[in-house]
Amino acid sequence: MTETKIRQRPAAVNLTPTAEQRIADLMEQAPEGAIGVRLSTPRRGCSGLAYSVDYVTQEQAFDEKIETPGGVFYIDGASVLYLIGSTMDWQEDDFTAGFVFQNPNAKGACGCGESFTV
Repeated sequence: MTETKIRQRPAAVNLTPTAEQRIADLMEQAPEGAIGVRLSTPRRGCSGLAYSVDYVTQEQAFDEKIETPGGVFYIDGASVLYLIGSTMDWQEDDFTAGFVFQNPNAKGACGCGESFTV
């Protein structure tokens, strides 16, 4: 009998080491009952979609699950198609701190960088 090899599917979003560390930091201070953090793309902003990272208390059936050294990172199942091939980073400077996304699917973004369109 021929053995079938199943190829591991790459994650929809690549996390930089600083993003993974930020997830670990968030999980250290997570509210009771949080099992991870979830990235979603709710309709918001002047370009239509925004990135949102929130604590999650239960898995959803179609969420993508990424195990990181500091905790579980989920991608909202309805958002995966907008995010495939993206890189998520955490950046801090003297004035701001936040997750930064390089999304090859984004066709445009608003002037303030808070929302994007596909």
